[in-house]
Amino acid sequence: MRRAFSAATIVAALALAVSACGGGDAGDGGTATPAQSAAADPLKISGEITWWDTVRPDSEGPTFQALIKDFQAKYPNIKVKYVNVPSDQAQNQFQTAAQAGTGAPDVIRSEVAWTSQFASLGYLQPLDGSRAVENEADFLPGPLSSTKYNGKTYAVPQVTDTLALIYNKRLLKEAGHEKAPTTVEELKQAALDVKAKTGASGLALNVDSYFLLPFMYGEGGDLLDVQNKKITVNSPANVKAMATVVDLVASGAAPKPAIQDSYANAMTALKDGKTAMIYNGPWALSEIYQGKEFQDKANLGIAPVPAGSVKAGAPTGGWNLAIYAGSANLDASYEFVRFMSTAESQAKVAKEISLLPTRPSAYDKPEVQANEAVSVFKPIMETATARPWIPEGGQLFQPLLEGYQSLVGGQTTPEDMLKKVDGQYHGIFKDWS
Repeated sequence: MRRAFSAATIVAALALAVSACGGGDAGDGGTATPAQSAAADPLKISGEITWWDTVRPDSEGPTFQALIKDFQAKYPNIKVKYVNVPSDQAQNQFQTAAQAGTGAPDVIRSEVAWTSQFASLGYLQPLDGSRAVENEADFLPGPLSSTKYNGKTYAVPQVTDTLALIYNKRLLKEAGHEKAPTTVEELKQAALDVKAKTGASGLALNVDSYFLLPFMYGEGGDLLDVQNKKITVNSPANVKAMATVVDLVASGAAPKPAIQDSYANAMTALKDGKTAMIYNGPWALSEIYQGKEFQDKANLGIAPVPAGSVKAGAPTGGWNLAIYAGSANLDASYEFVRFMSTAESQAKVAKEISLLPTRPSAYDKPEVQANEAVSVFKPIMETATARPWIPEGGQLFQPLLEGYQSLVGGQTTPEDMLKKVDGQYHGIFKDWS
């Protein structure tokens, strides 16, 4: 996706962050109490807020901009400045602006792994007791847990996500496969059959840390054991997972992926019928349906990620809405976050661009139930492997990404790759074993 989940590693210049936003000056590091003055008549709130959004501006942006228009129609005295910031740059841009005390937005669409990090640094406004958090009991436990840090709430869950195998039904059928592969072994064979019988490639890999997790989880591996403060990335299970990835490329089941722009390349190949299968999430569907191969939406197949020797292990992802601790427009920001996270707003997003709601009540709405893609992704998401919501969580992906790039580039072995990542993780968690 441009995966959102790519750890942001480009250090954004402060000038870029300042030029893109209109939030207030730095406040008290998140110790302000929620404003209660607007509770009596929230429709009288006035002011201007800036929202940093991280979706693709072409395929997803219009839906969120339409929601902003709905919000401003209900709150005519609040002006929302919409700024689209690339998801692989937003983390560092926000941190740079918040640290400098100027240029940060009032509201940011924060990836679930960033939220506790920003909160630990004092960059986010606590939301407990504010109007931003409405009917907390209606949120799914997984997404809700990503908004907490040290017993306080610092965000509101906007969307949740996971990964699935997304495939071209026509190409698989021409290769002799009526159903999607359910194991990695079947995935390899189906990909080789597609290559031999159709001329298209079988599987396009996305060289991004988030997309590597299904192979690790599938073998029973993980990155950390948080409860026991243990780094587990360098394990036999993960060595086996990395060997599986190497074999997919070496066998020809997956062509050697580009190190840069692999996400865009994989998406283009799928949309143009040049590859049969990719791993991706619900956020990608609105773009995929724009491809020539999927003008007939029925040609797109969605299935759980193929299982390794232990299980089918998809990761948990998603995005929250958080408020900058230094915002000069807290009342307006609370109302905006509340509005954008209602079941009605989430249902609109699910209906139009298939992003998964974080409220169970949204799934009960007819327009959401009518979206077949959401219906397929929901059970996958419900069994997805949880990730640790710790302040260091956002730092785990860059070392893994660099290792993945070296691995598929043929510059390292699975054992050496994981040994190096393990060393980098020990630099992050200095008191862990």
